[in-house]
Amino acid sequence: MKKILIIRFSSIGDIVLTSPIIRCVKNQMKAEVHYITKKQFANTLENNPNVDKVYSIEKNVSEVSAQLKKENYDFVIDLHHNLRSAQVKSALKKPSASFSKLNIQKWMLVNLGLNKLPNIHIVDRYFETVKSLEIKNDLKGLDYFIPEKDEVDLKTLPVEFRNGYIGFVIGAKFATKQLPAEKIISIIKKLNQPVILLGGKEDFEKAEVITKNIEKNIFNSCGKYNLNQSASLVKQANKILTHDTGLMHIASAFQKEIISIWGNTIPEFGMYPYLPNKNSKIIEVKNLSCRPCSKLGYAKCPKGHFKCMNEINEKEIISLIAQ
Repeated sequence: MKKILIIRFSSIGDIVLTSPIIRCVKNQMKAEVHYITKKQFANTLENNPNVDKVYSIEKNVSEVSAQLKKENYDFVIDLHHNLRSAQVKSALKKPSASFSKLNIQKWMLVNLGLNKLPNIHIVDRYFETVKSLEIKNDLKGLDYFIPEKDEVDLKTLPVEFRNGYIGFVIGAKFATKQLPAEKIISIIKKLNQPVILLGGKEDFEKAEVITKNIEKNIFNSCGKYNLNQSASLVKQANKILTHDTGLMHIASAFQKEIISIWGNTIPEFGMYPYLPNKNSKIIEVKNLSCRPCSKLGYAKCPKGHFKCMNEINEKEIISLIAQ
């Protein structure tokens, strides 16, 4: 049996996007699959039956390098391609393949407005990385596995959410990828369905502001559930309204109907919802000369006007939710 190490250190969404590679390597090579990531993201992988062992680090590869050397891997798949992953490959001295991050092309798009990026999702670019292993995309999409103990029983929610709800993922790593609270309030007030606000502890205060400005049919789950429990709420939602963030990719793993809202980043970077057998709905303000202003994001709009989110078409969102 071949033994394969996959490298992706962060973050939640990026790790979920590697799940088709994990599955296809496991099934097509009949390999023993190991994975190295950061400790705060290890729980994203621990319930995946296609991963035989997870190694995790706090900061430095040296924390686990001795253990990795003992594994005697046949091949290393580097899906992060940074200094840390280079240190892993250097320590192991095994055959490897590294993901191309297309940083030059992204820089050209952000800084020069020249789009030289391939029209291909990042998952399909991951598969290009493992061509030498003759691994093929099985087109079964993303995986996310929730342990039974973290499945949320809808009977534990307030009664108005037990027969269906819209899941609204209100956070993202950067502020310029998030709708302002007042915009979210305006959208939810126009909906005629119960809404559960989804996110982490860092989103709790924003969610409280939203909740206090809406009279009924809203539940703040942000920070009240762990990641797997939040994933369970995503899984059981009627539809998911979301920013470009990790729970969006988890929603893709459950083949949910997704309406994604894009601010300073753009789907052309290849990180839109990955649904091989159906399409998601993308909401964005097109033809802004300042967009994309970054391949990641900022704490606030560099131009001060935040048009990429303030000018999002609310009627279009309401219409898609109603369909």
